[in-house]
Amino acid sequence: MRNLPVVDERRRLPSVERVLSGLDPAVPHAIRARIARDALDAARSGELPVESVEADAARRAAAFRASLLGPVVNATGVLLHTNLGRAPLAVDLPAAYTNLEYRLGEGIRGSRHEHAGALLAEACGADAGIVVNNNAAAVLLVLAALARGRAVVVSRGELVEIGGGFRVPEIMTETGARLVEVGTTNRTRLDDYARAIDDDVALLLKVHASNYRMVGFVESTDVDRLATLPRPVVVDAGSGLLDDTTPWLGGPPPWLRDELGVRQCIDAGAALVCFSGDKLLGGPQAGVIVGRRDLVDRCKAHPLARAVRADKVTLASLQDVALAYLDGRAAHLPFWRMATAPVDGLRARAERICAQVPGTEACATEAVAGGGSLPGLGIPSCGVALAAAHPDRVAAAMRARGVVPRVEDGRVVCDLRTVEPDDDDRIVSALLREG
Repeated sequence: MRNLPVVDERRRLPSVERVLSGLDPAVPHAIRARIARDALDAARSGELPVESVEADAARRAAAFRASLLGPVVNATGVLLHTNLGRAPLAVDLPAAYTNLEYRLGEGIRGSRHEHAGALLAEACGADAGIVVNNNAAAVLLVLAALARGRAVVVSRGELVEIGGGFRVPEIMTETGARLVEVGTTNRTRLDDYARAIDDDVALLLKVHASNYRMVGFVESTDVDRLATLPRPVVVDAGSGLLDDTTPWLGGPPPWLRDELGVRQCIDAGAALVCFSGDKLLGGPQAGVIVGRRDLVDRCKAHPLARAVRADKVTLASLQDVALAYLDGRAAHLPFWRMATAPVDGLRARAERICAQVPGTEACATEAVAGGGSLPGLGIPSCGVALAAAHPDRVAAAMRARGVVPRVEDGRVVCDLRTVEPDDDDRIVSALLREG
C-alpha cells in the first residue's frame, strides 16, 4: 500500500492579514498585529490548533480591550473601592491649557499650590495647604522636610501598615528621620511622649487608625493634649474627613462613629495634618497637607515636593471638591450622595430591576466605606440578588460587560448603594444575559 504524503499543518495557517481583518478595529493596529502574530506563533509551536487561530486572536483582542482603563458600574457595595478608583468623581476636568502656575491678574508665574491646597486649608480652618499625589507622599514630604536627621516620636499602637505593604517605620527610614517608639501597643499616655522629648526630637507624629480598630483595654493621647508639649504635632488623619460634625449633612450619620476630623485636629492645636483626597473627602487620588504656614512653606520648598506634586487634572478636580465644601454643596458630591441615599429609595430601585429580570429578588445588604476607612462599620443598603449554580462564573461574565458585583452566600449580589440610578439599566442588561 502506497504511503500518503504527510500534510504539514502549518500550511493551513491563515495569513496575518486574514487574522487582522477579523479583529476589533477599535484596538490599535500595532496591538492587533502583535496579537495576530502571537496567535499564529502559538499554532506553529503546536500549543494551539490551526483551526482555532482566529478565535484565539479575537479572544486576545477582547482581553486587551478589557484591560484598558475605563468606566465600570461598581455594584460591590464598597463606596471607596481601591481597585475601582476609590471615590467616584463628577467634575469638569481641564481639556486644554489652565492657569496652573500663572497669575492672570499680574501676568506672572504663580504656584500650583495657590488653588486647591489653599482652598482646602480655608475649608478646614488652617493657615495654608499643599497638595501632593497621595497621603503616603504627604507624610513622606513632611518627615523629609521637617525631621531629616532627627527623631520623631510615635506611639507603638500607631505604627500602622497601609495598603500595598507601606509601613510607617519604613516611610520614616526613607526620609532620614529616626523613629522613637513610646507607650505600648494598646496604651500610650501623655507622659510617654513627654519623657521621650529631648533636643533631638523634631516632631510628635499621631497616626489615626483609619484602617483598623482597637477595642478593649486601650488608651491613647488626643491631639489637644499632645499639643501642650513643646514640639509640633503632625497628624496623619488618613481617611480625609474634613469636619467630623459633617455640617454639609446636617450632622454625622451613625457609620461615621469616632472618625477623626481634619478641622478638629487643627482646632486642637495640630501643627500639620495630612490626609487623603480620594477617601472621605470625596475627591481624586491625592495627599493634602494643611496647617501652620511656616511649616507648609518648608514642605513646599523641599526638593521632594517636586517629585510628589499633583498634576493639573488632579488639582482641578480637587479644587471643585474644595469649592463644594466651601459653598455648602458637599452633600452633592458623588461619594456623600451615594453614602447617604435613603434605603427606601434603594429598595424601590431594586424592586424595579427585579420586575425586569426573572429569578432575581430585592435583598437587604450592608455596604462599607472601604479604601481603608471606617473599619468594622457598615452602612445599611439594598440590592438585587441572583441565585446561580456557578455564581463566580456569572460574576466574571458580568465583569466582562463592565458591571462588578459581589458573590455572597452562593448568590450574585448587586448592591445599589454604589450604583448611580442612571446605571440601573446596565445592571438589568447584565443580569438578563446571565440570569
